[in-house]
Amino acid sequence: MSKKGIIILLLFAISLASCKQKPLPNQYMIDILKAKEKEYNNPNNLFSPSALIKLCDSVLNNTSDKEMIFQALNKKANALLQLGEEQKAIDIFQDMLGKTGGDLDRRQSILKDLAVSYLRLGERMNCINNHSAESCIYPIANGGIHKNKTPSEKAIELYTQVLIDNPGDLESKWLLNIAYMTIGAYPKQVPPQFLLAVKNEDSLHSVKSFIDVAANIGLNYKCQAGGNIVDDFNNDGYPDIVISSWSLSEPMHYYRNNADGTFTDVSDSSRLGNLTGGLNMMQTDYNNDGFKDIFITRGGWKGAYGKSPNSLLRNNGDGTFTDVTKESGLLSFHPTQTATWADFNNDGWLDVFIGNETEPGGEIHPCELYMNNKNGTFTEAAAKAGCAITRFVKGVTSGDYNNDGLTDIFISTLNGNKILLKNTSVKNGAVKFEDVSKQSGLSNNVTRSFPTWFWDYDNDGWLDILVCGYEFTESLAYYAGAETSNAPVNNAGKVFLFRNKHDGTFEDVSAKVGLNKIAFAMGSNFGDIDNDGYLDFYLGTGNPNLKSAVPNKLFKNINGERFLDITTSARVGNLQKGHGVSFVDLDNDGNEDIYIKMGGAYSGDAYENSLYLNPGQTNNHWINLSLEGTISNRAAIGARIKITFKDSNTARSVYRDVNSGGSFGANPLFQHIGIGRATAVDKVEITWPVTGKVQVFENLPSNTNIKIREGDSNYSTYQLKRFDFTHDKQLMHDHTEQHH
Repeated sequence: MSKKGIIILLLFAISLASCKQKPLPNQYMIDILKAKEKEYNNPNNLFSPSALIKLCDSVLNNTSDKEMIFQALNKKANALLQLGEEQKAIDIFQDMLGKTGGDLDRRQSILKDLAVSYLRLGERMNCINNHSAESCIYPIANGGIHKNKTPSEKAIELYTQVLIDNPGDLESKWLLNIAYMTIGAYPKQVPPQFLLAVKNEDSLHSVKSFIDVAANIGLNYKCQAGGNIVDDFNNDGYPDIVISSWSLSEPMHYYRNNADGTFTDVSDSSRLGNLTGGLNMMQTDYNNDGFKDIFITRGGWKGAYGKSPNSLLRNNGDGTFTDVTKESGLLSFHPTQTATWADFNNDGWLDVFIGNETEPGGEIHPCELYMNNKNGTFTEAAAKAGCAITRFVKGVTSGDYNNDGLTDIFISTLNGNKILLKNTSVKNGAVKFEDVSKQSGLSNNVTRSFPTWFWDYDNDGWLDILVCGYEFTESLAYYAGAETSNAPVNNAGKVFLFRNKHDGTFEDVSAKVGLNKIAFAMGSNFGDIDNDGYLDFYLGTGNPNLKSAVPNKLFKNINGERFLDITTSARVGNLQKGHGVSFVDLDNDGNEDIYIKMGGAYSGDAYENSLYLNPGQTNNHWINLSLEGTISNRAAIGARIKITFKDSNTARSVYRDVNSGGSFGANPLFQHIGIGRATAVDKVEITWPVTGKVQVFENLPSNTNIKIREGDSNYSTYQLKRFDFTHDKQLMHDHTEQHH
């Protein structure tokens, strides 16, 4: 070889070695998360079944005590079920069943565990391995009926045995009815004494059925519980999708909207695919550069094993994201899954309030408030601001409930406390909050609760509060059976709506508006499915228990006066665990669709995500408003919108705040607003957060996407291509832009 060739070879070798040593982007956070994943693998961690199995095997190999053997086998079988090893669990439970002797209580318990193991095996063989758009949609019918019916038939046999001995077992009765549905034998073949009727408030079927089209466009990724954001991350006008999983072994995924009816998974090239964990996420623009960034919350529910860092991911504007958690000053180690971004001191930059989880009797994890220093960094100020709450916080939301121009905070907890913090800051001073929970009347409701949000459900110009109860002592199947049987369940899993009385107080109107229903919500968000100008909402339901097979729920707002459970008619009642929820018009037909992150707490409870396509409910019109702050924060979070129009000659006003919706899931920040039958909008009034100035635009066209920039007297409109996600051939319209 020539001397030149040797030099080239050496240079190549040096270059190769350099490449091997070069750390991955976001390496600092990657290393932390890997270390946390190792800590997580502990038998004392309720969410580490693999570690528990090793412990059980050790006990089984080192004892002859019959009771210890029984307990170890029982724990091992349930852990196998959590890992998705249903047949192995069945084998153990079957063997245990033959050794119960005359202990009837123990026999009943094993029968129920064995029955749910068969039910889960049937789901794996059919709903997961042979998934269809109708899989696990309650009430199960048509394409959701199992092709391999053997596991469900075995579950029916076992649940029947349980109910013969204990006819009042509502959990088993509910799951028996589900099992009959999966084989297409409901309701005719269900023994009359065990039959539970499907409840359907929408008896007139006024809602057209949605259809799950996630698989058609590659958005049906299967993983564990997690969050999602649907928003435009590359500023091309088309919403993209980012999802996360709470598992520290499952990576984030980023689906870029190609603006042609397809999506491309760019997780690797965006650098998001190297990051794991995250039960919830939300978008922000912390540095006011016009590109939406991502904030990930980690560690929720995991207690001592949940002291994981959150992540702030800077959108670089070139399709990549950089983890800037450490350099921004946001690095801390507390279990959480909830946060809210808002400009709490009205300086034009977004701050973040994080709701951490302090378990009763456990380590203290105060809530955090990070104030934006306007230079890419934050300063923690919760104690000084009076909001360092130490509760088991599960949901936080922000909004201006008293219309004084300052953003307030509402906190939902598993302790039962519902905490309203009034922002009492003065101009150019440090931010301050006052706990007004008692004065507002919210402290009277003492029930464990989870997701929450501010919204104006009745369009009176004042923000109301919705919060979902999470009070339970049984599997959720029990409560579903109880509600269907009209058995009393107190406040377990109820939905609570507090109407703003315009004087600093709230009234519990849950029963009055028909929302005293059981839901056990986790994921949650709101939107307007029929463009009538009144906000509807969708709840992802469940808990980690594998017997908790209850439907997700969709509620329609009837003129701001009552709510109708339209789950059955809309065909969106997925029985699998539902987490992050987003309302978005993804096919650009003028009707909001619903994207939901599915999957439970264990690897054996992973499930495919769903995109419920709205077929169009009415001929109502709409308008989309995309706002950009100049003095206010660039994302315009906190801007208040009032739209006035004539709906069938009746003057109406609709109110919105710019935010991403509920506390578990993220809608786009642009606001999709239904205007009923109005063919034009008479007036749009926008109140900007920092200055309080009101911009007014008159005579705007309907069915139009509109961009408004703070301070500009003109607005611009743009059109998006329309897609057909139900067929291979995409239906599109040309993209045009006009200026006014």
